[in-house]
Amino acid sequence: QVQLVESGGGLVQAGGSLRLSCVASGRTFSSVGMGWFRQAPGKEREFVATITASGGSTYYADSVKGRSTISRDNAKNTVYLQMNSLKPEDTAVYYCAARGSRSGSTDPSYYSYWGQGTQVTVSS
Repeated sequence: QVQLVESGGGLVQAGGSLRLSCVASGRTFSSVGMGWFRQAPGKEREFVATITASGGSTYYADSVKGRSTISRDNAKNTVYLQMNSLKPEDTAVYYCAARGSRSGSTDPSYYSYWGQGTQVTVSS
């Protein structure tokens, strides 16, 4: 069992930055791929970024590529999402998720564990 707790969301002006954090419980964190997803009101949950268990490989949605960086610190059981040059369309609840395998994935159905989400609001 893995429990995930996100933090770092908030209200920011367009062009600003936020760093989201997700702390995982359990001793298997370093063995699992992680992902960030987001869901805006009235929209489906969408992929944002993913990272492999070792942190050696990452992948981003086109909508955030070049503006966001996913990273992890396995010693701290934490995955991060650094978001820069934020836009109003980035407004959403952001969720971190853990897989049952070492690879990352863009498909939310491949993730077994989810956090409760953290709200990000970008004002224009």
